Amino acid sequence: MKLYLAPMEGVVDSILREILTSLGGIDQCVSEFLRVTNQVYPDKVFFKYCPELKNQGVTLSGVPVFLQLLGGQAEPLAANAFRAAELGASGIDLNFGCPAKTVNRHDGGATLLKYPERLFNIVKEVRGAVPKKIPVTAKIRLGYDDPSQCFENAKAIEEAGATWITIHCRTKTDGYKPPAYWEWIPQIRNLISIKIIANGEISTIEDFFKCKEVTQSSDFMIGRGAISNPFVFKMLKEAHDHKNCSQPTPEEARKLLEFFFQKCQDSNGPAFAVARSKQWLKYTQKTFISLVPLFEKIRTVQNPQEFYEHLSTFSIDP
Repeated sequence: MKLYLAPMEGVVDSILREILTSLGGIDQCVSEFLRVTNQVYPDKVFFKYCPELKNQGVTLSGVPVFLQLLGGQAEPLAANAFRAAELGASGIDLNFGCPAKTVNRHDGGATLLKYPERLFNIVKEVRGAVPKKIPVTAKIRLGYDDPSQCFENAKAIEEAGATWITIHCRTKTDGYKPPAYWEWIPQIRNLISIKIIANGEISTIEDFFKCKEVTQSSDFMIGRGAISNPFVFKMLKEAHDHKNCSQPTPEEARKLLEFFFQKCQDSNGPAFAVARSKQWLKYTQKTFISLVPLFEKIRTVQNPQEFYEHLSTFSIDP
């Protein structure tokens, strides 16, 4: 079994990847998407989105990070993929699943799911531009507004030479609204032979085993569930291997947030650290209920020193 940390724009940056992979259980990450139009980016842009390129394409814990590209034009995507490979990317992932309105209005993300021939052309061009030893993968949704679009799209991606495919088990119009329709994955597997990674609505051990049962998969990608519970990957690996499953405490989560704040401040300054720490705490309080009072206390605090004092001294009720 392999577990993958999902790319989440504005959330799963290199700092969070470093922290989450240090906790164990993650086999691979994907960067936030780099939006490609008609130019090859200068090296500094690749390093901004994926600093791990300077570390042989892996996090400090040794977990590979694929660079994700988003766009609608095959040739510039291929050219940027080629440069990313030269810079040391562990793999190239193509984003055909982002549901954001702005992205879709500009010919990117899930809007491409309406055109399987375009998916084929993009994957084929990128695959041809990147050395064979470097995986080229794709992330899709079930469809734009019709889940049955997944069949033709998955076949097109396989025939174009993709190494594997990640399927978020909702359509674009579903957004992130529960449930995830895992039952489509066995049907897709009947049509293609490349690996399928199941994605969508996995937050707990119970979710994981239900998804595993329905999809009959051995590879899973987790996004929001990992932000709500940063220890979930380690827990899932332990549960899968029939080991005693560790139960992280709210205090462990608070300490992790404190460390995250310090890392963000060191890399991008105090204002960034406050904003990102609030964002992460908003997720984690859903899993660690004892952190709700902390979130309520600091949700409107803007002063970095005051914010950190609350974060570092907060006492969790037993």
